[in-house]
Formats: sequence, structure tokens, C-alpha cells
Amino acid sequence: MNLIDTHAHLYVDAFNNDREAMLERARAAGVSKVYLPHIDSETTKTLLDLADAHPDFCIPMMGLHPCSVDPATIEAEMKNVESLLASRSFAAVGEIGIDLYWDKTHAGLQKEIFARHIDLALQYDLPIAIHSRQAFRECIEIVAAKQNGKLRGVFHCFVDGLNEAREVIALGGFYLGIGGVLTYKNSGLDAVIREIDLQHIVLETDAPYLPPVPHRGKRNETAYVAHVAQKLADVHELAVEEISRITSHNAGLLFGKAS
Repeated sequence: MNLIDTHAHLYVDAFNNDREAMLERARAAGVSKVYLPHIDSETTKTLLDLADAHPDFCIPMMGLHPCSVDPATIEAEMKNVESLLASRSFAAVGEIGIDLYWDKTHAGLQKEIFARHIDLALQYDLPIAIHSRQAFRECIEIVAAKQNGKLRGVFHCFVDGLNEAREVIALGGFYLGIGGVLTYKNSGLDAVIREIDLQHIVLETDAPYLPPVPHRGKRNETAYVAHVAQKLADVHELAVEEISRITSHNAGLLFGKAS
């Protein structure tokens, strides 16, 4: 199989004790590539070090996570993002978006910074990796307003309903990032994804978060994307090899030369 994990934070402290072994497990599970979304300036060095150590396997993105949007640090953080985008190659602008789950204090600033990131993506002709937590409507309205026919990306960790999935697809050039939540018994995501053509789906883990069954409650890792692929195969009544082929092809279309 040729599986691609389109979203994983493999550079964070959770993997400090076994990072290389974890990467080997991913390869053994059939993963050929993993995309690494940036969080903020505190993670820049560890992300880039990992990408530089495994340039054909770990592919970096660059952007400011919405949970790191703070008026006190925003200009320094955005200067970091902008200077890096100008100085080296990245697969996407991400992880960016809006998160209204933890704190709504800076909701207005999050929207402003999300739009600013989209402008950078258009400037550099890069896709965007969108974090949307309890903020689907806010995110899609901004994306729709910016869609000029060239904007493309993925709604990472998609867990919303069928109508929302169809709205994402209607944008043109956007994919649904499907991860471990698909395997959760009461998520209802399987019923949604059953109605979505596979050409609109890419696989992800969001490791070390949101591990799929049978690893729920433990640390997630990229090898476990195989469980997501198998569940997607079950939902669509296809062989897992076909799921791998289609979703990896989709990742190639999304990330282009970086895929």
C-alpha cells in the first residue's frame, strides 16, 4: 500500500522518546509520506529539523495555529511565518483557521489572521490546511469570499455533517481530511462519508491526537492511518488497497509538486 498521512504533528514532545522508531513503524504500515503542519514559533525549529532529517518522508507546512493567535505576540508570529515562506519551500500554508472551542476572546483576530494566511497562500500558490473547531461557518465564509478559482486546500479533521461536506466540495479544489474520528462508534461520521465520493477525501491522523480504534485513549501515530483507511474501505465497501490508491492520488492533486 501507499498511504499518505496529510496531517500529523510528529515533531512535538510526545514523540521525543521514540521518534525514529515511530517513523519506521509508519513505513512498515505502508505510509510513504507525512505532512507536518506548523503550530507557532516555539515549534518551528523542531518541525524543520525533522523535515530536514527526512526530506522525502516528512514534508513541512508553515502557518500559525489559531490557538496560538494572541494580540501580544501576533506580529512576531506572523513575521516568523512570512519570512519562512519567503525563504524556503513548504507544501502548504497551515495549520491555520479558527478555533472557538477553547476560547472565543480573540475570535475577531483569528478571523483576520486566517484571511491574512489565505492571502499568503494565494501569493505563493500553496494549498491551505484548515483547522475549524466549532467554527465551520466562520471558516467557510472566509474561504468562499477568498475563492478566486485558485485557492485550494483541506478542511483538516472534518467531523461535520453532510450539508457541510457538500459546502466544502462546492468550493472547488478542497478536500475533507478524515482521521480517527471516523472509527468512533458514535461519531456519525461514517454515515456522512458514505455519501461522499472518495475523490473528495484525504487521510490523516493528527498524531499524537485523536487516535483511531483500537488505539483510542493512547498516543496516536502515523502508522495508525492504516486503521482509518480500513474503516473508510469498510464504509465504502472497497478493498483497502483501492482506498489507499484513491486517497494518495487525491493528496498528490492537493499538494502538487510537494506530494
